[in-house]
Amino acid sequence: MIHEVDEVLKGLLSGGALSGSGIDVAFDAPTRDWAARRNSPTINAYLYDIREDVNRRQRGHVAVHDERDVIVKRRQPPRWFRLSYLVTAWTKRPQDEHRLLSAVLATLIPRELIGPSELPGALGALGLTIPLSVAGIQTESRSLAEIWSALGGELKPSLDLVVTAPFPAYPEYDAGPPVTEGAAVRVRTLDDAPVTDERAHRPSQVAAVREARAAARTTDRTP
Repeated sequence: MIHEVDEVLKGLLSGGALSGSGIDVAFDAPTRDWAARRNSPTINAYLYDIREDVNRRQRGHVAVHDERDVIVKRRQPPRWFRLSYLVTAWTKRPQDEHRLLSAVLATLIPRELIGPSELPGALGALGLTIPLSVAGIQTESRSLAEIWSALGGELKPSLDLVVTAPFPAYPEYDAGPPVTEGAAVRVRTLDDAPVTDERAHRPSQVAAVREARAAARTTDRTP
């Protein structure tokens, strides 16, 4: 699931306002060593935090359909996880980095939601829309200063990008065979003999059959 989100982000960051610019998109940790090896303008999206969005947790079961739209399995609802990325721009001049960050904002701000048709693999198969937020208020326990300190680098202008993605819950349980016939009631006579080809699907039909047979028996006993 995480690598599929990376794939989606790479497509977004390579398009929009940056389409045709030839800017590299990397997911490496932006350490001093990485920065020293970089030799071209780059947008870096470093995944620094993964945690469940417990407010989205659901109970019950979700039906799994086959190609005929028949329910074949059931599973628990997916669990949602917040993937937090530290987005930075790397060039030789701060002004160019600021231009790249502006282009990233122009590209991502309109994309508050990503539809299933834009999602690859198992992520798209879930048929769910995933939210995306950029440069929002940071509510995680890790501050940006702590992140840069852990990376061994100097504090740099950055955007906090959060993608909340579903992760399938397992195991799956086989569903019972589909119902192909309606409910049927077989009527018997007083001597417990089955009535041939007698079916009724509603209580009113059952009552009508019983009344008709009771009337027939009364007529037969009349002298």
